[in-house]
Amino acid sequence: MGVILTLTMVLMTGLAMTRERERGTFENLLATPATPLEVMTGKIVPYILIGLIQVALILAAARWLFDVPMHGSLLLLFAVVLLFICANLTLGITFSSVASNQLQAMQMTIFFFMPSLLLSGFMFPFRGMPEWAQAIGNLLPLTHFLILVRGIMLKGSTLAELLPELWALLAFTVVVSAVALLRYRQTLD
Repeated sequence: MGVILTLTMVLMTGLAMTRERERGTFENLLATPATPLEVMTGKIVPYILIGLIQVALILAAARWLFDVPMHGSLLLLFAVVLLFICANLTLGITFSSVASNQLQAMQMTIFFFMPSLLLSGFMFPFRGMPEWAQAIGNLLPLTHFLILVRGIMLKGSTLAELLPELWALLAFTVVVSAVALLRYRQTLD
């Protein structure tokens, strides 16, 4: 679930914003009285819905096709998923504000996606990695999301038990959002 959301959310948002800049419609947004936060929110909300649909399909397939157990709260799982989707979408917007075209946005997404796969604990056991790899992995949202999902679905963890990982994911989202907001007005320069 985390891998699919990371790739699709970051890539779709990054490409959408750079595409608008390439076509010239981004200049129309800059001419409106909308604040950067309002524009970013307007760009993110449709992708949040797409991400939630993806998660619903993944959970349905996990339960009915692969008989994956669900020991925790489904509501807590969707709240965690929502935060993870927002983290990835803000990262996509940040990439689009840095990239000058769609190809660069796609390359940035892949350069972010590969370390996420390798250093998050998805492909290799996280505690078996060297300390430097764990330090980098702790900066990636997928690392914390995997711990959260495993805790909720397989162990039935409660909100109190998941708070350290939730704070890390929230901090990532806030920092990346701040960078995106700071870079927003500079994108046509």
